[in-house]
This record gives sequence, C-alpha cells and structure tokens, in this order.
Amino acid sequence: MAKVVIIGPAHPLRGGLATFNQRLAKEFNDRGDDCSIFSFSLQYPSFLFPGKTQFTDEPAPAGIKIHTVINSINPINWIKIGNRLKKERPDLIIVRFWLPFMGPALGTILRRVKKNKHTKIVCIADNVIPHEKRPGDKPFTSYFLKSCDAFVTMSEKVMSDLRLFEKDKPAQLVSHPLYDNFGAILSKQEARNHLGLPATEKIILFFGFIRKYKGLDILLEAMATTQLKSTGIKLLVAGEFYEDEKTYREQIEKLQLSDSLILKTDFIQDSEVKYYLCAADAVIQPYRNATQSGVTPLAYHFEKPMVVTNVGGLPSLVPHEKVGLVVEPNPGAIAEGILRFYQLGEDYFIPHLRSEKEKYSWASLVQAITKLADAVTER
Repeated sequence: MAKVVIIGPAHPLRGGLATFNQRLAKEFNDRGDDCSIFSFSLQYPSFLFPGKTQFTDEPAPAGIKIHTVINSINPINWIKIGNRLKKERPDLIIVRFWLPFMGPALGTILRRVKKNKHTKIVCIADNVIPHEKRPGDKPFTSYFLKSCDAFVTMSEKVMSDLRLFEKDKPAQLVSHPLYDNFGAILSKQEARNHLGLPATEKIILFFGFIRKYKGLDILLEAMATTQLKSTGIKLLVAGEFYEDEKTYREQIEKLQLSDSLILKTDFIQDSEVKYYLCAADAVIQPYRNATQSGVTPLAYHFEKPMVVTNVGGLPSLVPHEKVGLVVEPNPGAIAEGILRFYQLGEDYFIPHLRSEKEKYSWASLVQAITKLADAVTER
C-alpha cells in the first residue's frame, strides 16, 4: 500500500479540476492505496476569479480525505505546507498544474517536500502554456516544472509545450479518463422533462465555462447562418460566463438569435450535469484553440455525439464520422457540421461511441502515474 497525496482543487471548491482530483483519489483508494487531497483554503484572490463563486454547496464526496490548507498567495503558508508534507513522507505526490499563477506556490511546496529524499512527484499538466497569456507566465511555469520528477499530459499539444521547458524528464501522454461519477445515462425524455425543455425539438449543447478560447461567439455566428436558422435547431448554452457576458448578449441581439437559444448561464452543479448531457442530441465544441477538454469525456460517458473544431487535441479524441464530426473553426464549417450530424442521425454514432469509450479508464491513468514514479530513481 502506497501513501499518495494529490495536490490540487477539491471540495468545497467546484469545477472540473476538483471533480477530476476526487475521482482520481477514489481510484487510488479502491486499489488499496492511502490517498488524500491537499486542496486550497484560498485558491484565487477574488479579483482574479472570473466566476460568481469558487465554492459548491453540494455535499463532500464520501470516503476521501481532503485537507483544505494551501493559500496560493501566502509564501509563509507554502513553506509550512511543504514542511508538513516533507515530514509526512508520502511515497507519491500527484500535483495538478493548469495555470502559471500557481507556479510559485506549488513549486515552493514541492521544493520543501523533495528535501526528504523519498517522495516522488508526478505532475498532471493540464496546460503548460496558458490559453490567456499574462506577465510572469514563463518564469512561474519554469519554476514549478523544475520541482517535478515526471509528467502526465492528456494531449499532444501540452506534451509539445512541456518539452519546451523540460526536455529530458520522464513524461507520458494519457487519454483523459471518462467522468463516470455524474450518474447513469437517462432517457432524453426524462432529462428534458427535468429541465423543462421541449420534448421533440432538435437541441444541441454548448457546455462548460464560457471563455473566449471556447468559441461560443463563432457558434452563435453559425447559428445565424441561413441554412441553420431555417431548421429550427435550438442551441442550449449551459455554463457560467467567465468573461463579460455583455458582448455575447449584444451579439445575440444583433444576430436576432433569441428564439434559437436556450440560455442556462449559471454554474451547473454536479448533480445536474447528467440532465444537460442527456437532454441534448449532440455536444458542440467550437473552440478557437484547445489542449484537451473535460467536456469530451462527459460526452463519451453519456454517449453523446460531438461536433468539434480541428484544433489542439480535439480531433484525436473524436474520430471523424464515427463518434462525431471534426470541422474547421469558422461559422460556415460549424453550421455544415451540425447539419451533417442531423443528416447521419444520432443513432449512427452510438455504436462507435460505445466502442471508443472503453479506452478511457481511470485504471489506465493510475497505472501510467505509478509507472512514471517507479522510473524515477535519482533522488
């Protein structure tokens, strides 16, 4: 039995990173390890957080030890937590890295831990070069990466970015596992009844935080094209604005799209996720750029076809005209992709989705992490 610590967001913090970390901890515990999470007492100062709240009011996940102790802006705290973990001597620390802002805090904690000459440190890098650039990105990232022994990435783009900083340390590309902790697949009728959506209309889903790189504005332009507007297809937008929503509201008004949209632009609690995915005919990811996407594993789990843009890691995760359609990131191509989806029909994609989803297991991720840790010999 190994003593494992995950460093990253967890309950009561909300969002995909917390969900991922909690599911990963469960996988380690289920196989007999002793896994806990060291999360943040302060993750972001409020002026840096674009959403309405950083916290969920849903219950904590059962059976997972979560220590809410890291303050991202307090160097004294970093040293204290680093010394605590150094003394506790976990066999393995898995640290999430998604934003250069976290580099100083996490890098300092890990440097203290490494003084015990025992703990191996594997980073799961969600991003290395961020979608939205800020001053200090490069030195903060470099400082953090130097404190890790090995890396897991979930897209070729992140692996390529990682190798700009760390050319020789062990690293492995692993597919993002499926989110299987949001409940079972519901019938479309049951999901739509729960959300108060029309039973028979064609509905496509844009799901997740709304940020510039995710291309909702491009999708809105696609919805306004003549060929789509005449079909009566509705776009369900489910997710919180992480930037000024005024721009989108003005675009919707200008394009006269109100009748084609269903806007649910509050944070979607974990207990509600299944209803949105199961209510849709397909999931649309019109991203401008992407590393990997947590929405793709959700679509796989709920067996929903996807229309994704040909950017970053998305095409490799969505085999074209099997589990979905890959299109160029412009309004015309996205509109054609949506029409092609309805031409083929939802049922066409289901066998491919069921076959492809078998590749994405949490056990595979745990195996990759432990193999990387075993390969780290120099302390």
